[in-house]
Amino acid sequence: MSAATWLRARVARKTMETDAICRLELVADGTQPLPPFTAGAHIDLRLPGGLVRQYSLSNAPSEAGRYVLGVLREPASRGGSAAVHQALAEGDVIEISAPRNHFALADGAEQHLLLAGGIGITPLLSMAQHLAAGGQRFALHYCTRSRSHTAFVQTLSAPALAPQVHHHFDDGDAAQKLDLGALLAQPKPGVHLYVCGPKGFMDWVLATARQAGWPEPQLHYEFFAGEAVDLSNAGSFQVKLASSGRVIEVKQDQTVVQALAACGIDVPVSCEQGVCGTCLTRVLEGTPEHKDMYLTEEEQALNDQFTPCCSRALTPLLVLDL
Repeated sequence: MSAATWLRARVARKTMETDAICRLELVADGTQPLPPFTAGAHIDLRLPGGLVRQYSLSNAPSEAGRYVLGVLREPASRGGSAAVHQALAEGDVIEISAPRNHFALADGAEQHLLLAGGIGITPLLSMAQHLAAGGQRFALHYCTRSRSHTAFVQTLSAPALAPQVHHHFDDGDAAQKLDLGALLAQPKPGVHLYVCGPKGFMDWVLATARQAGWPEPQLHYEFFAGEAVDLSNAGSFQVKLASSGRVIEVKQDQTVVQALAACGIDVPVSCEQGVCGTCLTRVLEGTPEHKDMYLTEEEQALNDQFTPCCSRALTPLLVLDL
């Protein structure tokens, strides 16, 4: 991301939703207003220490002038969530990107089924508020460890949302727990499913939906984090820069991004786990080994782009549009 595309925002409020989830309200710093956004969108935050991380916008798109985020303090944080929780304070000015949306509501859907696990509530909360405001049919099922681990309770309890919201607590009685098989047993045309949360939760939801016969175009999802890439059995390969013809070796213990950076070539990155698509790069020759969760299976099969933060090569050489 070039410097010209970064916006300045001020932390107007920082509060704790739970012991582990903080709520950030960002407003414009200066005269330039924050750009509008659509439900399901996210922004990049440039955090103290130079880290760039992505967080979903959780407020209603109609709320012009502010962005509301929910950030979970990850026990195994790679620095991003720790920086938000420990280094950011009310009044601080940070740089953010304009909103981007890879998890949008489906046009023309007759009904929306939103399934959130833990911190995955953030983009789905924005969707629910937008759908409620427009009088559209939807239901939101929110699974958390316990009531004390449930974020945005006040927003979800608002009269416009409460009738469509169903809470499921891991430590609650069996009657209130999510019966996913029954919920997804009858796929119907016009009903679209949206899921976000920890990978295990998402895998469970998507596998159950597919087994029940839900068509793929009716399934929508956004991963917050990918699986760690095991490089222990990875081989080395080379990448060639189409603009200069320069050839760079990617060693077994390196990602493509790391190998390029070691040679002074910067590729914009954010999640570094193949989730966000920030580093997406065109492949002109060779066959990538896709390890991302950003591209669809159909897009991966084309082999004309890949995520160099985690993906590798099935051929000895990849020619990149760099």
